[in-house]
Amino acid sequence: MTPVPEPVAEPLVLLPGMGCTPDLWSLLDLEVESMMPVLEEPDLDAEVDRLLGLLPKRFALAGLSLGAIVAMALVRRAPERVSRLALLSTNPYPPTPAQRAVWAEQRERLGSGSAWELQATLLPVLLGDRPDLVTRTLAMAEELGSATYDAQLRLQDTRVDERPGLAQVRVPTLVLAARDDRLCPLERHQEIARLVPGAELAVVEECAHLSPFEQPAAVSGHLRRWLTAA
Repeated sequence: MTPVPEPVAEPLVLLPGMGCTPDLWSLLDLEVESMMPVLEEPDLDAEVDRLLGLLPKRFALAGLSLGAIVAMALVRRAPERVSRLALLSTNPYPPTPAQRAVWAEQRERLGSGSAWELQATLLPVLLGDRPDLVTRTLAMAEELGSATYDAQLRLQDTRVDERPGLAQVRVPTLVLAARDDRLCPLERHQEIARLVPGAELAVVEECAHLSPFEQPAAVSGHLRRWLTAA
């Protein structure tokens, strides 16, 4: 009988996206020691510095959306700390002027409203036709609060082009796209997978941006295989 591969010994770090808390990962079935820090700093380098001070000496790293952007920066800055990498529903490009304008407008909305209200305007791109997940998605923003949401919008503004660094990644890498993701379409993930040597590209069907919510069984299966890959 072929032996079943054992999971990696290092803990798994899961970085949620903008407007998300660790609840994003709560439906997954991974059965590994996990850490789920929330993104708090308004600057990409400062967030990487904070995480490097907070996290173990070596760890497996997965992130979704802005969390994956931070993950790309982290493995670029400290490749010796990361044993394997998973990038979900993300974008390796630097910000565009149009994105900067949208984020500035969203920060203004936060100043006169709430994180819950801002998240409500984003539901059409965060979720597919899943009314059962609306309350949970809005609750994450409410738990974050306006100050942390504002910091995450500022962090978005400090992103850089991560594509040169991706070509230097030398650990087992999973690139996981959602078929119906309007924020981070499949083509961006195909480019990431071409850049990272030996990367595996997988697609979650019938799914929008928040894949761990919409298709937890499929996401869990892909992550379990990634965690036990040689």
